[in-house]
Amino acid sequence: MTMRLCLSGVGKTFTMHLQGGVAIPVLHGVELAVAEGECVALTGPSGAGKSTVLRMIYGNYVTDEGQILVVDGERIVDMAAAAPRRVLDLRRRTISYVSQFLRAVPRVAAIDVVSEPLRALGTSAADARDRAATLLQRLNLPERLWTLPPATFSGGEQQRVNIARGLIAEHPILILDEPTASLDAQNRDVVVELINERKKAGVAMLGIFHDADVRDAVCDRSVDIRAFA
Repeated sequence: MTMRLCLSGVGKTFTMHLQGGVAIPVLHGVELAVAEGECVALTGPSGAGKSTVLRMIYGNYVTDEGQILVVDGERIVDMAAAAPRRVLDLRRRTISYVSQFLRAVPRVAAIDVVSEPLRALGTSAADARDRAATLLQRLNLPERLWTLPPATFSGGEQQRVNIARGLIAEHPILILDEPTASLDAQNRDVVVELINERKKAGVAMLGIFHDADVRDAVCDRSVDIRAFA
């Protein structure tokens, strides 16, 4: 098995600057590895630090201690120490992230929001839109919505755009933060299919899945984050 992602001794403390600099330790000594073709679930109660781990991997949160090693082609990069430009490059080519909430440029059409990661890799606008259309069709987003900005959509519709955007570039590492939280049963099943297809293609995945049925359907094993409190 080829490891794609490895956390070693990772820790995070939040400092409350508006509360007199109070330090709140959240995680310490996180040890975790994810291989290609594997889906690992982070488990534990709300507030235990699951989303914090995902955000440190993606570079949204500073890592206070330890290493977050990402295999990028023939190189290994420590996300905890990487320069901002390197982090952005890894997001463009190596790591995809499906968060709980869609963040998109206002007034941009949904199909362009989805296709943007491919266009950033040099794919033509037409080909990127074709791929985006295929994903949006599979996720049952009505075609009449494709040219509208997602800010006008329901929560479930926005999440389907979010999932399509996160999957379109087929990066070797995929981070999933509650990808099915806003979805009905039919679209939840589609997302399960898409995740399992990525597993078969060798994508390494780490995620949070509060839906036990989804977790059982896609995950190979679970890591309880409370072990690192």
